[in-house]
Amino acid sequence: MKNRRLFFSGVLAVVFALAIFFGVRQIAPQSNDPVEVMRIAGQAAGAVGGIGLALMLCGFFIAPKPRRR
Repeated sequence: MKNRRLFFSGVLAVVFALAIFFGVRQIAPQSNDPVEVMRIAGQAAGAVGGIGLALMLCGFFIAPKPRRR
């Protein structure tokens, strides 16, 4: 793993995606149209999760910039 910051920010994004999905899943039955609410939540969670997976993959291939002294 070359860039730990990218990897762990990707892990954090995937955790946020799971939190979005399961958080909305708790409140969806109270909605007038729970199917539509879950569709929108799934799209949002999928987008955040996809970005997180891309960041995790980039963490293996992109080296961080060297530090200035």
